[in-house]
Parts: sequence; structure tokens; C-alpha cells
Amino acid sequence: MIPVCRLEDLPEGESVRVETDPPVAVFRTDDGELFAIDDTCTHQDASLSDGWLEGCLVECPLHAASFDLRTGRPTCLPARHPVRTHRVTVEDGVIHVHLAAEEGTAA
Repeated sequence: MIPVCRLEDLPEGESVRVETDPPVAVFRTDDGELFAIDDTCTHQDASLSDGWLEGCLVECPLHAASFDLRTGRPTCLPARHPVRTHRVTVEDGVIHVHLAAEEGTAA
């Protein structure tokens, strides 16, 4: 379990990059839901935390590949492979990420 930041420090519609190996992006949707995925686009080396968040989708800032935050699956080309998803919890007002062990699965 990795502490990320206080819930109040991650505004709705924003994301934060967590320097793990590999890096993880934590997103807080406009509805207040929290999701975590591997931060690197599977098409090319770009940070998804720098992408555009719309609902439960994040668009890669480099070539506009889009990923579903709930499943990690790409929703359009040029990405063909999913990113890993990770379970997110909030304890005492702090967001925590539980890293998944295998690609494409939640912890």
C-alpha cells in the first residue's frame, strides 16, 4: 500500500503521478471517483497523468490513444495493449494505491 496524497489535495478532474517502478497515475474524476493505472502509455513512452481526463477515460497527450480507467483497456488506436489497473483506497483522508502484481489486473 503506497500513500499518494491527501484526498483534499487532488481536485476532481485532476491526476497525480506516483514515482513507483513503474510509475503510476492516480486520477480523480469529475464525479469524485478514484482510479489508478500504470502511468506510461503502451503505444509510446508518454505520461498518462499528463493526458486529458473525460469521465472514466484518459487520453494520452502524445498520440491521442485513450484508456478506460476502470479496466486499463485501450478504447482506440494507436494503443493496442492495456495498462495495469491498481486498487485505490482512502484511509484517514489519505489516498493509497495497492499495486497490482500482474499486467491488466487490479490488486
